[in-house]
Amino acid sequence: MAHSLLADTPGHIDLLLGNEAIVRGAVEAGLQVATCYPGTPSSEVPDTLFRLSPEAGYSFEYSVNEKVALEVAGGATLAGAMTLCTMKHVGVNVAADPLMTLCYTGTPGGLLLLSADDPGCHSSQNEQDNRYYARLACMPVLEPTTAQEAKDMTRDGLLLSKKHGAPFMLRTTTRVNHLRGPVEFGPAPAPGKPDGFQRNPSKFVPIPAFSRPMHVALLERLEALRQEAENSPYNTVTGNGPLGIVCSSISRAYVADALTQSGLTDKVRVLGLGFSHPLPETLCLDFLSGVSKVLVVEELEPILENDLRALAQKNALNVEILGKNVLPRCNEFTVTMVEDAIRTLTGDPAPVRNACQPAALPMRPPNLCAGCPHRGTYFAARKVFGDDAIYSSDIGCYTLGLLPPLQAADFLLCMGSSISAGGGAALASGKAVVAFIGDSTYFHSGLTGVANAVFNKHNVLIVVLDNRTTAMTGHQPHPGVDKTILGDNESRLDIEASVRGLGVTEVREVNPFNQKKTQAALEELKAMKGVRVLIAKEPCPLFTRRVYKKVAPQVAYVAESCTGRFECLDTLACPAMYRDGDRAAVNPILCNGCMLCLQVCGHIKAKKRGS
Repeated sequence: MAHSLLADTPGHIDLLLGNEAIVRGAVEAGLQVATCYPGTPSSEVPDTLFRLSPEAGYSFEYSVNEKVALEVAGGATLAGAMTLCTMKHVGVNVAADPLMTLCYTGTPGGLLLLSADDPGCHSSQNEQDNRYYARLACMPVLEPTTAQEAKDMTRDGLLLSKKHGAPFMLRTTTRVNHLRGPVEFGPAPAPGKPDGFQRNPSKFVPIPAFSRPMHVALLERLEALRQEAENSPYNTVTGNGPLGIVCSSISRAYVADALTQSGLTDKVRVLGLGFSHPLPETLCLDFLSGVSKVLVVEELEPILENDLRALAQKNALNVEILGKNVLPRCNEFTVTMVEDAIRTLTGDPAPVRNACQPAALPMRPPNLCAGCPHRGTYFAARKVFGDDAIYSSDIGCYTLGLLPPLQAADFLLCMGSSISAGGGAALASGKAVVAFIGDSTYFHSGLTGVANAVFNKHNVLIVVLDNRTTAMTGHQPHPGVDKTILGDNESRLDIEASVRGLGVTEVREVNPFNQKKTQAALEELKAMKGVRVLIAKEPCPLFTRRVYKKVAPQVAYVAESCTGRFECLDTLACPAMYRDGDRAAVNPILCNGCMLCLQVCGHIKAKKRGS
């Protein structure tokens, strides 16, 4: 029996996560190829596609990075396949090169790019607004507000992309990706076979002589898509009054709640833009002409605000436009924040609110999981290098080594940057540099850093933290894993072999839970110059339980002889350990049996789990 997300059951209503709704929309469009690089808040989309792939009619892959994912998707759509490519917002930075050119060549089979933006930096190093990318690339944008719209816009974005031969961006935010709501299904036809490749070099090979007319054709497509936006059911006008609100994405939900909460619904007209780019200028002009003052509600950048200001100025409209002068340019909005901005628009006084004073709670800084092998690697590195080295970090679980007592992250730029930036820091400072990079990140964009370091003779120690999975985003596979939730990886790439193939001669491999050998290997590599690599290899304990179906056979406990010096807590910061009066203690439920603490303090012992 087919999974409910694959079933052809029009009219059925299910309660779906926003990301699950996106999968259903792709299925309803007749998805044939899906590619991705996982990244929160987008990860549940490819993970769901991956789980469904054995019984679905589409091809799916976890690509090594976002650029490769979009290039594979681009090749698939040029060969006539209806294609979905998913990534988080910073992934579009990596994919920007092929993205700009795909907008020139067009997408005959249809291509939808999911850009999952992250206002508030819930799980990201920045909160960039990728609507700018869409304008840079002359790319149409759909912005869902509800789970139902996430499904419908995914379906319609793919179908419109195929109709016009133009890639579409589905721009979501964390709230949309992770909300849950009722979704009514439409028909889900079998995907069929791709249309096939139609050879046309003048359209698909962007040498300068061809690129110039391609750019003209791109602008003509964008104007044709503007008419689609003018007539789109995702662009709506509601309410009455001399005052107006223009909103998009999740801000449409904030506005609806704020108007209901404040009782100001009858005082304003609301233009909600779901198909937000190209801007439906006729619809917007008609709206602006009917109001005296407008509030633009959009998270992050004033993109709609600036578009509307330009439109009003060009058409000599006498309308006051409010936006980022009453709403912030960073972080997520709240209903109360939007309500106060609407009251600025209407002139109604803000109500007196009783400030909620939550109970004082202890701080919970982010920490590596109990039994995480990265803790052993960091502990050993600090023992060997202390504060004498510069620690170059990267994107992944291991970034959590930032805080005391481990303190193994001095700077971080982006995915794969630790090796390249570490080489630059060594070049400029003359100090020892230890560059940490995860196994998935190594395949994502670390290989080029290694090649560059070898070629330019950088003096850097690279530590590959190989926990056998892409841990932080949900245990997705990468080329170096030996097992996934769907079985063995028969095409596993060996990290040590690849490092040596790139020209590194000094390579060591250790289990970071064996502190004696790990510290000895680090001491040996510390005494050398040039590019050298330590591979710290031990599976993530959560992945071990989930995929290998293994549970550690023993746990740690603190003996009665504990002297209360708390060296184990102060140097390891393992969340399974805690203070129990004047002694240390171990929570046997949280303990993963890594026994790293036994190597730090002689008062900690091991016992069989459950005894």
